[in-house]
Amino acid sequence: MQDEVTYVTAEGLEELQRELANLKEVKRPELAQRLKEAVAMGDLKENADYHDTREQMALLDGRINHVEAILRNAVIIENDGPSDVVRIGSKVTMREDGEEEDEIYTIVGAAEANPREGRISQKSPIGSALIGHKKGDKVRVETPNGYVVFKIRKIE
Repeated sequence: MQDEVTYVTAEGLEELQRELANLKEVKRPELAQRLKEAVAMGDLKENADYHDTREQMALLDGRINHVEAILRNAVIIENDGPSDVVRIGSKVTMREDGEEEDEIYTIVGAAEANPREGRISQKSPIGSALIGHKKGDKVRVETPNGYVVFKIRKIE
């Protein structure tokens, strides 16, 4: 099975590289030491610390593998200046029909998506609907609560 391309910003790539270094150089050695201490206590069948540490190690290894796969397949989003069309890396100001307030989202790859911070994936319903549209366009988005229409007010 081939991993799929993951779009990331340069900042997101650096953050993932820092996370990977921390997982490998700090977290994993800490867990390895805890595991060593738990083994030294003897009887592993009844040793909750040993079993807990092994489970944490498995979760950590899973995260390391996931981050490595992202980095292996990362394509850096080149935000080479303004564009009149929404693309990955665009910061989009839009307003939902019937609302008074603008919403601002940056379209990013799935690995960096964090809707609370205004960073939505290009694969999300809103992100995928916005891609390729221009300022002034009305975009109809299917959400779990039905269809919503947004008007694109600004693209940066």
